[in-house]
Amino acid sequence: MIRHIASLCAILTCIHTANAEEVRKPAAVTSLETTDLADFDEQPETIKSLIQDALKLTKLNLSYVFSSSDPKLGGMDCSGTIYHLLIKQGLKHTPRQSDEMGQWLQDNGTLNRTDKADSLTHAAFAALKPGDLIFWSGTYEATERSLPITHVMLYLGKHKITKKPVIFGASDGRSYEGQKRRGVSVFNLTIPKADGKVSIYGFGSVPGLMPANSISERASLESTKPQSHPKEPKAE
Repeated sequence: MIRHIASLCAILTCIHTANAEEVRKPAAVTSLETTDLADFDEQPETIKSLIQDALKLTKLNLSYVFSSSDPKLGGMDCSGTIYHLLIKQGLKHTPRQSDEMGQWLQDNGTLNRTDKADSLTHAAFAALKPGDLIFWSGTYEATERSLPITHVMLYLGKHKITKKPVIFGASDGRSYEGQKRRGVSVFNLTIPKADGKVSIYGFGSVPGLMPANSISERASLESTKPQSHPKEPKAE
């Protein structure tokens, strides 16, 4: 009996080790400097700090590690990365899970839905600004959730040279300029294929990151800026 128990423990240990190795694939990340981002200098100081800390994380060569929110473990998952980033900004009430983050924004009135948007130039994305969180649904099969959100990343703005919108977070499969990336990285923001299960659920500003009067002033400035209609990047 003892021998059987020992054998079972050995098998479970091997399975655990194999799973650990599977989720800790080598990182393949891309980083940017704040000088690579258009309009970075025009952002409020809190947004600058958020983006600066995000880009610092892309320089640590962190892989994608499911259920981790601690860089010391060698990597983090998507919501763990955003959770770690926002906690560092002093937002101690940040939820840990992506759908809970979406609910957090919805409860605070900052979540914008994009369910009918078929391109990044759609009117639903008109209010998208650097420092916003972006949410996806259908990226994997998840247990029942209050909101059908399964993925979250941070919008950094547009690249100064390519003019393409870029995002920050953790992924094991998204790409940047045609190269598949794995880990805590910078990625291109693209619209999912129309016939697929994945869609962008919505976006919004982080509750508590900026004072209410600053948000109002920022919204007013955005509304007075001329609107451009860049060429839509090819969807992944």
